[in-house]
Amino acid sequence: MDLGLKGKIALITGGSRGIGKATALLLAGEGARLAIAARGAETLAATAAEIRAAGGEVLTIQADFRDPAESARAVAETVATYGGLDILIANAGGSFGERELANSSDADWDETFRFNVGHAIAALREATPALTRSDIGNAVFVASISGRAPAARGAQYAAAKAGLIHAARSLAWELGSHGIRVNAVSPGSTIFPGGGWEKTRTERPEDFAKFEAEDFPAKRLSTVQEIADAIAFVVSPRAAGINAADIQVDGGQRRPSIR
Repeated sequence: MDLGLKGKIALITGGSRGIGKATALLLAGEGARLAIAARGAETLAATAAEIRAAGGEVLTIQADFRDPAESARAVAETVATYGGLDILIANAGGSFGERELANSSDADWDETFRFNVGHAIAALREATPALTRSDIGNAVFVASISGRAPAARGAQYAAAKAGLIHAARSLAWELGSHGIRVNAVSPGSTIFPGGGWEKTRTERPEDFAKFEAEDFPAKRLSTVQEIADAIAFVVSPRAAGINAADIQVDGGQRRPSIR
């Protein structure tokens, strides 16, 4: 299926590895002009090299999205380089500090919210004028099923992802009159080289095997390619009727985590 993305300009935060990288490669294959932004210079360069080797066009932006001002800068650089922006994918995210309440600090909570919610909001605020000028202007916030069904530990991450989901829904209503769609995509547990679940599989093979067998209808975790496929469709003109939605891509997962 042609997604209608040829020549469209897309910025992906957290675009150098995992879900962000898979999405970047997929959009490049659809003919989109890319900007990928992340903290690590080496992984950015490696991902950009893959995109260019496949014939894609890509701008790399080194940025630390724990500072929301970096989100605005990434958007501004993308617009300055390409002359516009059609698609924003706010994929950077994670958790900081201790996962148990008793051991966590206010700083852990603040940093987790700033990294997940703050960076996405700052990026979309900066991107709104360019997205308004686009004929397909839209944003996807990459959240998590933890925002719907949190695990027993890691409340700050679950709360941040829940906030991200509701921010996407609310902003879809606020920005709809500008012709901008806003959606969330919530992955389940996803495995990729260098990711947390690969580490769990190596360090706790019995627990990991039990988790896959008992908590997934297909007896396996999702892949980054499967998440990227969903994101690429949602940001495309083919999904013009999808707005203010939270799309779960979790393979029917029952529990958000064993970690």
